[in-house]
Amino acid sequence: MTEPGAEEFLPRGRSLRTLRSAVQDCRGCDLYRDANQAVFGAGPAKARLMLVGEQPGDREDIEGEPFVGPAGGVLRKALLAAGIAVDEAYLTNAVKHFKWRPQGKRRLHQTPRVGEVSACRPWLEAEVAAIGPEAVVALGATAARALFGPRVKVMKDRGALLESDLAPLAAVTIHPSAILRAGDEREDAFDSLVSDLKLVGDALGD
Repeated sequence: MTEPGAEEFLPRGRSLRTLRSAVQDCRGCDLYRDANQAVFGAGPAKARLMLVGEQPGDREDIEGEPFVGPAGGVLRKALLAAGIAVDEAYLTNAVKHFKWRPQGKRRLHQTPRVGEVSACRPWLEAEVAAIGPEAVVALGATAARALFGPRVKVMKDRGALLESDLAPLAAVTIHPSAILRAGDEREDAFDSLVSDLKLVGDALGD
């Protein structure tokens, strides 16, 4: 199935405030039908660092803000450990609506299809253009594909800076939700996330 895409729903004005308002009317793919709202990015309008995850989760869909659920807590802890001020980073997702399936009274996350990620890409590109970050970091495989294309793989390319037209500095790392699923390896997974973030933070400097 080919998604119509978000391009026609983007406003003429491309400030973050204008984009954040317009995204609620996006019908570029069918994910809006089962979501409470679109969840746009949050953070300083001229943030030096932009972190991109996959999509909003259950909590984010309810509250309308990115990374406010359990994975967001892990990310904030990792940023702190890496010496990066959370309130100086811009947090967003490659897909702006929560994709889920019901299981009893719970809403379980489902990975967006490639077509859904592509349909939402104009919003992500508009965010990058509005902010002009010095560094962009993809959190997880979906974000990596959305930002850098299919050749970039998280486990292959993490731990090093990448070349990208999006920003002078670019990198990929695991999504913080992967740490929540890591079981006995949770501590090692968290340390590796911190290491990847610190690489970018050190490259940004003061």
